[in-house]
Amino acid sequence: MSDAAFEIQRVALADVVAIPVTPFAEDGTVDRDAHRALLRRLLDGGVRTLTPNGNTGEFYALTPEERRLVTELTIEVAGERAAVLAGVGHDVPTSVASARHAREQGAGMVMVHQPVHPYVSAAGWVDYHRAVAEAVPELGVVPYIRNPQLPGARLAELADHCPNVIGVKYAVPDAARFAAFARDAGLERFVWVAGLAEPYAPSYFSAGATGFTSGLVNVAPAVSLNMIEALRSGDYPAAMKVWEQIRRFEELRAANGSADNVSVVKEALAALGLCRRDVRPPSRALGEEERAEVAAVVGRWSI
Repeated sequence: MSDAAFEIQRVALADVVAIPVTPFAEDGTVDRDAHRALLRRLLDGGVRTLTPNGNTGEFYALTPEERRLVTELTIEVAGERAAVLAGVGHDVPTSVASARHAREQGAGMVMVHQPVHPYVSAAGWVDYHRAVAEAVPELGVVPYIRNPQLPGARLAELADHCPNVIGVKYAVPDAARFAAFARDAGLERFVWVAGLAEPYAPSYFSAGATGFTSGLVNVAPAVSLNMIEALRSGDYPAAMKVWEQIRRFEELRAANGSADNVSVVKEALAALGLCRRDVRPPSRALGEEERAEVAAVVGRWSI
C-alpha cells in the first residue's frame, strides 16, 4: 500500500465515521434488504466513511457468518461512494481471518475492537494489534481504544512495527486523558477519531481529534454532518447548538452503562419506518414509555 493510498484513508477517518446498525428480520436473521436501504440512505445523506461490524452494529451478537455478510453487504453498497473501515476482533486468529476477509472483499481499512479479555497487559495489547496489522499490511489499521490504562507510548511502539496503523478510535471518556495520550503517542502521526461520538466530539476536537464516530448518523445524517462542519471551521458555539439538539437522545443511549445504546438508535429508525426495533441479547428492546420519548426526540429533528 502506497503512502498516497494511506493518505486517502487518513482523509476518510477525519470525518463522520458512521457505525451502521445491523437490522434484523422478523425471523431473527440479518435483514439484507433493510441493511442495503439503510446504507444507501447514509450515502445519500452525505456520509463517506462506513464501519460495518461496529458496536452499534451489534458486533458481539453476530455469528462469524453474519459478520462476513455485513462486511460484504457494506462493501457492495458503498462501491466507490465511501471508504469502508471493517470492524474485526475476538481472538487473534478470528481477528486476522476477519481482516483478511475484509481485504479480499475490497475494504481499505480495519478497526480492531478493544480486546475483551479480562486480563489485558500493555505489552499484550501491542502483540494483539501487531498480529492483525502484520497480517494485512495493505490495509490501514485503526485500534479502538477504551482502556484508560494504556499509555500513549505503547501505540507509538505498535506503529513503529506496523506503519499501516494510521488512525485511532479513542473512546476513553476523559478529554484531558485523550489530550495527553495523543501527544504521548504522536499527535501528527495518527488520525484521531473521537470514539464516543457527538457528545464528546467538541471537547476531543479541541484537543486534536479530526473525526468522530456516530451511531446517531443512522437516524439523522444531516445532524452529524452539521456538527463536523462546525468543528472543522472552529465554530464551537455552532457545534454546541447541535450538541444541545442531540443531548437527550445521547443521554438515553448512555444511561445505565450504555445498556440501551443500540436499542435507542433502532427505536428511532423504527419510528421512522426504516427497520425493525429488534436487538439481540444482551441488549433489549425499549419499553413503551421509552419508545415514546425516543419518538418525541426524533420528531423534533425534522427528518
